[in-house]
Amino acid sequence: MFISIEKTVECILIALMLTGLLGASSYKALGVLQSFRYDQKKLIKWAKNKENLGFSRHALLATMCALSSAVLALCFSFAGQWSAVISLVGFALFAVLYIRADFKIALKVDTAATPRFKRLFIVTLFVYAVICYIIVTLLNFADYLWKYPLFTALRYFPLSVLPLLIYPIICLSNLLCKIYEEPKNKAYVRSATEKLSKSKIKVVGITGSFAKTTVKNLLFAMLQKKYKVLTTPRSHNTPMGIALAANKNNLDEYDFFIAEMGARNKGDIKELCEICPPDYSIITGVCPQHLQSFESVENIISTKAEIIAPTKEKCFIAEPYFNLFSDFAGEKVIINNPSSVVASQNGTEFCLQLGENKVQVKTKLLGEHTATNFALAAAVAFELGVSIEDIIGAIEEADYIEHRLQLIKSNEVNILDDGYNANVKGAEAALGVLNLFDGRKIAVTPGIVELGVLEKQENRLLGEKLCNLDLVILVGQTLVVAVKEGYISAGGDEQKLKIAPNLSAAQEYLKAYIKPGDTVLFLNDLPDTYL
Repeated sequence: MFISIEKTVECILIALMLTGLLGASSYKALGVLQSFRYDQKKLIKWAKNKENLGFSRHALLATMCALSSAVLALCFSFAGQWSAVISLVGFALFAVLYIRADFKIALKVDTAATPRFKRLFIVTLFVYAVICYIIVTLLNFADYLWKYPLFTALRYFPLSVLPLLIYPIICLSNLLCKIYEEPKNKAYVRSATEKLSKSKIKVVGITGSFAKTTVKNLLFAMLQKKYKVLTTPRSHNTPMGIALAANKNNLDEYDFFIAEMGARNKGDIKELCEICPPDYSIITGVCPQHLQSFESVENIISTKAEIIAPTKEKCFIAEPYFNLFSDFAGEKVIINNPSSVVASQNGTEFCLQLGENKVQVKTKLLGEHTATNFALAAAVAFELGVSIEDIIGAIEEADYIEHRLQLIKSNEVNILDDGYNANVKGAEAALGVLNLFDGRKIAVTPGIVELGVLEKQENRLLGEKLCNLDLVILVGQTLVVAVKEGYISAGGDEQKLKIAPNLSAAQEYLKAYIKPGDTVLFLNDLPDTYL
């Protein structure tokens, strides 16, 4: 009989083995989906990009599994029913090799094992288990009906196509999870919205293509000199990020809530302002970041401008970008760039205008752009009643912000950690800071992402700006070609250009190269999405 305890156990064990291998092979892709805020359409679009090698890697895995399975099945055909089981050894071997290689190319910014991610991973494993058990059972049933020796030996050969189903199965699992996740998230955001609307807390919203987190942290340091201040955690700037801060805290204990507001599509800022309408707001600036999803710079500008109309009092805008928003209705205040800016490897000095007062200040933070960030934060703090003395004190006390041009000294080597930098303006500022240092100058970067049609052009320009350095290490697979082309075309020395498959390999090369007095810039450590 086909249905027997032995055959059922065989099907279950094989299904569990395949589930484990496919689940591990999917971990990186699940991380990519997480970075796209669980939008499976964006995952498929990413996977189809030939430069990302998403489908290509799975196709290669399927091919190697098919070849090894066929060879082993035929070589061990004398073993009868067991020949098919033995053929799965090749599947397992190449799957393990794939998993090892896949995990090696992950950089410093790892997949976050959030409760939602864990739930998705468990559902994905369950879907794999069900599909694998059904396929294995059907293949054994077909063998029971036909009883052809060749088919008996090769009956598990069709399992080789499973790696090609990884993305469709992930998307299916994500859709199943959304049945639970979306109502739950909407209820969580709705709860935060109601809580904020009933609270007397004043909201300061911050948006822009860059420097949102930096300005948020600087403003927090100034406001807390006088007030109790709550902020969105780390770089959380989505509806769930704002809801997390609102729901997990007693808003009555705070005077101000500084909400960082990010966007990848039109309407995103409007949605965030509906959750927590700002009393005051800040627009840090505009550049073609996330152009891939926005599709045009005009869409970026209009999306950032969505914060102006809901702002109850004033929207503060950095001087270079003020004219971009002049046609949008709402109370707007231009924040002039600080004067007498002097940047060095020891910090930045500048003259700050606060009302009718001009004050000379100094900070350990690096780069001329730092002065503009302080000016935005200081203007709002001054408007909200913080004294000039307290503002100056906050500027002088300000420490490096983690992964944002954070200076780390190690064994007489200067390390500039700009790992969370992912935009054109930030890259330009970081290279300007690197050039302030004495000694040899080194840059480690995978390029700049999410620039849409400008991606290759801007990465070529980045390469041109790297050509005066003593060593350039390009990391990853996706954008390094464009950066290298720009570097070579600008006259860069190809002997000083190295390409590493991942950050770990780049660091190993650096260990053998660097010496005391060198300065190393880590520019834009990318999540798995862009490798």
